[in-house]
Amino acid sequence: MYLTLSPVRMDETLTPSRAGDVLILNGERFDFSALPEGAKLPAERISSPWFVGHVSRIDGELHLTLRLPHGPNPSRAVAFPDPIRVSVDGPIDLPFDPPAEPESQPDEEQPE
Repeated sequence: MYLTLSPVRMDETLTPSRAGDVLILNGERFDFSALPEGAKLPAERISSPWFVGHVSRIDGELHLTLRLPHGPNPSRAVAFPDPIRVSVDGPIDLPFDPPAEPESQPDEEQPE
């Protein structure tokens, strides 16, 4: 499976995993096992906002583009992600930025 990522500013999270030709996004299963070699399935035919463009099978491998959610100031790795080749089943690691640490507020002085 070959994933291209399309960064987009949004507060949602994406948790993908793979099981053969099944892509699981936030617990929802998308089975592409019936997609024949050379075929293209438009994103409009997939009932999910996570897909961008079409899903195709090239040389036996699924190729697809997913939205990559990010916060207001993404790192370079998140804003310009490299494509990911997924060759094993299980969770798929996506580039992400850890949540920002809350700024500490100075203790207010208490009157005596």
